[in-house]
Amino acid sequence: MIDASVVICAFTLDRWDDLNAAIASVRNQTRPAREIILVVDNNVALLERAGRGIEGVIVTANTNVRGLCGGRMTGAGLATAPVVAFLDDDAMADERWLEELLVPYADPRVLGVGGRIEPLWRKPRPWWFPPEFNWIVGCTYRGMRVREGGQVRNMIGANMSVRADVLHGCGGFAGQMGRIGGGKGSANTCDDTEFCIRAAKKFGGVWIHKPEASVRHVVTAERTTWKYFLHRSRMEGTSKAVLAGLAGARDGLASERLYVLTLARSVLEYAATGKIGQAFAICAGFATTLIAYARARARAALEIASERKRATSGT
Repeated sequence: MIDASVVICAFTLDRWDDLNAAIASVRNQTRPAREIILVVDNNVALLERAGRGIEGVIVTANTNVRGLCGGRMTGAGLATAPVVAFLDDDAMADERWLEELLVPYADPRVLGVGGRIEPLWRKPRPWWFPPEFNWIVGCTYRGMRVREGGQVRNMIGANMSVRADVLHGCGGFAGQMGRIGGGKGSANTCDDTEFCIRAAKKFGGVWIHKPEASVRHVVTAERTTWKYFLHRSRMEGTSKAVLAGLAGARDGLASERLYVLTLARSVLEYAATGKIGQAFAICAGFATTLIAYARARARAALEIASERKRATSGT
């Protein structure tokens, strides 16, 4: 019977209580993990405290490139199960999480499985915050494209699993796409999307969304501000530009084209029902993302043109 190793990546002591809650939720599974691996990125104090204070968990420093991608691959390198599941350090898994995640793997076409991510608001959800933008706080959002049989283009990193041979067979997560220090050190956030597209191209399988495999993802007060909302929208636009450059605009933005239609319908719906704040937030978030995307693509085009010019002048 197939089982999974669980990898949790952490980088700050500020989430110590959340980290312990995440680990406790994995220990309380109806389908036990083969092992729990905690990867600490660039934080000696956290590494030492975790090594002393958390029992029954493999604790290691990130030995790969700094950031979330490197941390995940460090953990995956220590995992011994045929499936590697990833859980954020501020997410708590439902007790049937692993059991539900592993069900679709009976189908050999399945490359990986993700589940529903519900926001756990530390302060009341802002009245203007639309569910279409739950991705801002790393959660399942309204308008996420799920095809027949639960097939999706990509999973969300806070709650995802993948066959170990698939993960290693296509080179793992791309370091240039992942966050560093919770997103403060890198503008790129689409590492999970880029990986899923690349793996599907190589292996020809499918990714499955199984909503029953649910987790709750902590949303701190600082992530409920208008400033953060626009900041993450800009990051997403920049990341999508990088993704389009790596995977191609056709594959990299396929789901986003349909998502835009959802946004348009939602704006009309909110406006018609007097929810002007949510309608405005969608418009502002989309515009901010689009502008950031256009700027990043323009910069990339100028860099390519400049490199070609230098190459031509040097010959």
